Amino acid sequence: MAYRNWEVALGAVVLIVAVAFAAFAVQTTGTRLGAHSGYELTASFRSAEGVRTGTEVRIGGVPVGTVSDMSLDPDSFRAAVTVLIEDRIVLPEDSTIQVATEGLLGGTFVEILPGGSPYNLEPGAMFQDTQSAVSLVQMMLRFVTGSEDE
Repeated sequence: MAYRNWEVALGAVVLIVAVAFAAFAVQTTGTRLGAHSGYELTASFRSAEGVRTGTEVRIGGVPVGTVSDMSLDPDSFRAAVTVLIEDRIVLPEDSTIQVATEGLLGGTFVEILPGGSPYNLEPGAMFQDTQSAVSLVQMMLRFVTGSEDE
């Protein structure tokens, strides 16, 4: 009987450690559980390399949303990206959206640079000014070869 009690105690300790690890992982990665509230905006990029559903959207380095959907526009062959922005964030209609990276080896995120227009983007609106991802390999090749053309 003592052997059985020991197994139950060990199982409880393992379960507590697993729950603590999961809570720590959710907290440190900024993951949100449950339904996200906010409004969606769309953007069209020539290249959205490194962006995935769930990628963070930031303004000034502060997370304000996530990428909620990505698809290929069959007419223009551009990446159509939908972002979910928190309700408390109101963006001017001349805001710019771009694909950015956290340094040479860092991850990719989507950055919004707010404009100065007195009019705001309505839910479902499309960003007019987008900047695509910059390929590090292409940049290095241009530097090595001295080529200016793409």
